[in-house]
Amino acid sequence: MVLTLVLVAQFMGCMQDDGVKTIRLAHGLDVNHSVHRAMVKMGEDLENISGGKLRIEIYPNQQLGTEREILELIQLGSLDMTKVSVATLENFAPKTRILGLPYLFETRKHAFEVLDGPIGQALLDNAQQFRLKGLGYYDAGFRSFYTEHEPVNSPDDLKGLKIRVMESVTAMDMVKSLGGSPTPISWGELYTSLQQGVVDGAENNPPSFYLSKHYEVCPYYALDEHTFSPDVLIVGTQFWNKLSKQEQDWVNEAVKRSLEHQRKLWADSEAEALEEVQKAGVKISHPNKEPFIQLTKEMYKVYESDEELNNMIQQIKSMAN
Repeated sequence: MVLTLVLVAQFMGCMQDDGVKTIRLAHGLDVNHSVHRAMVKMGEDLENISGGKLRIEIYPNQQLGTEREILELIQLGSLDMTKVSVATLENFAPKTRILGLPYLFETRKHAFEVLDGPIGQALLDNAQQFRLKGLGYYDAGFRSFYTEHEPVNSPDDLKGLKIRVMESVTAMDMVKSLGGSPTPISWGELYTSLQQGVVDGAENNPPSFYLSKHYEVCPYYALDEHTFSPDVLIVGTQFWNKLSKQEQDWVNEAVKRSLEHQRKLWADSEAEALEEVQKAGVKISHPNKEPFIQLTKEMYKVYESDEELNNMIQQIKSMAN
């Protein structure tokens, strides 16, 4: 974190003498990931839309810290923009934790009907009181378990296994409810942790499993698709409030195009990832989801006493049909 602060200090004050405003965007993904590629397009579009008055400078691959560290820097005004998993965001904007509930969404279509509608907007708005403004949702697909020694074809197969999760109470509760032992580890440390046996497996979407090369250590991938966990594009309110209405409109238009572009890229990247890991020898299975669904139902009871969130959950469920 000290190194991160030093690096941030080096490029603070990125406002150029010619009046060009630079948006400093940091994230933890590989440069081949569809989200990064969509961010590059966002930068190109923003420069064109603004006539060169706004530009984006991107720092990928956790160059400036973990998702949590980057969000903290954004709250301080030391960075401007990022993408975070909703599992990380729940530690900053608590209402977003409902999006991490297992089997909340039945299909990708169902998920984006919710996320692009009033419920998704209300959850983005919840972040503003924490100095974070949600701009929209990137597709991060369904998350599934991958393991080193045995496939996870039923919840029984998770018993006694240490499973890496993000630093999210919802993710930890999900693994516990299925009989596993949740172990929060940062994304950048996970490959080594898998190699050294610190954990027995992890859970993520196919492109992340592939691009991280975790398939080199974990040859079993069980597509139980327990959560649909979107990536959220975030900008700091300190930075946002300094923009003029015209500049905000330019950013929103570039963001809209970026989200649309990424979602188109996602389907191809998901299919490619599954094909490539299979070529590398990974055994892909499709377990019966019903036992997983039944064991995770208890997690919903926590929200019965919260009228607002419980109503949101019921609305989301009703939109599946």
